[in-house]
Amino acid sequence: MRRTTNTLKTIFLLGTLGLFVMVISSWFGGSSGLWFGLIFALGINGFAYFYSDKLALKAMKAYQVTPQDAPVLYKIVSDLALEAQQPMPKVYLSPTASPNAFATGRNPQNSAVCATEGIMNLLNEKELRGVIGHELSHVYNRDILTASVAATMASALMSMVQFFWLFGGRNSQRSNPLGGLFLIIVAPMAATMLQLAIGRSREFAADEDGAILTKDPLSLASALKKIDAGISNAPMRPTSKMESTSSMMIAHPFRGNGMAKLFSTHPPTQERVKRLEDIAQQMGQSY
Repeated sequence: MRRTTNTLKTIFLLGTLGLFVMVISSWFGGSSGLWFGLIFALGINGFAYFYSDKLALKAMKAYQVTPQDAPVLYKIVSDLALEAQQPMPKVYLSPTASPNAFATGRNPQNSAVCATEGIMNLLNEKELRGVIGHELSHVYNRDILTASVAATMASALMSMVQFFWLFGGRNSQRSNPLGGLFLIIVAPMAATMLQLAIGRSREFAADEDGAILTKDPLSLASALKKIDAGISNAPMRPTSKMESTSSMMIAHPFRGNGMAKLFSTHPPTQERVKRLEDIAQQMGQSY
């Protein structure tokens, strides 16, 4: 059921963001701009579908590991994939001090799990198992593609708006400059809000499904608290490449308060921990 819902979310997201692209192209470029927007939207969607996983791993400078390179991590991924009766994903490590992890790939047959060296040094084995269960749940729910497409399309949309405003469509800007300015502000904001709405709901879902897969919600809750504190002490630097990958991670990787947290693609850690503790209570578990 969750897989079907996420497929519908992906279709809705592609359609909505594609519509934004075509509206902006038509506004600044007329009928020829509309055709450009259609081709641009199809191209970006295709690119996101096939290459977003490679871009995410490259942004994290991740390197693939074997059972000999990272025996604990590899065994956890292998055991949970076997438990879920799913294909074994590729396993990567990122030489990053900030604690985090993410999964990528458009389906279980083309998936990868990546942990930072920071998270490997921070968590114990049970907590790491909880994190990997969460990430594999993203893959099994088919919502990695949703996050990848959302991030790619939102970035492309904002870049295109800036390009048209600076270099094209002067007639449209002169005839209705307020309308052009409105598009520049509203379109990227709408794309961001779509990312937030979809991103937060899928994090809660992956927490729940990961807890069910590992049968250990409290270890994931403990891991989330440690990761949150670890990121506060050693946040990642918000480069453009990292910002497009951040929505795929188990926790928001940048330091932020106030408005920054309000516009985070991840729900508050305290709320996630509370939900996991409720799941543990339903399972008859306690600290």
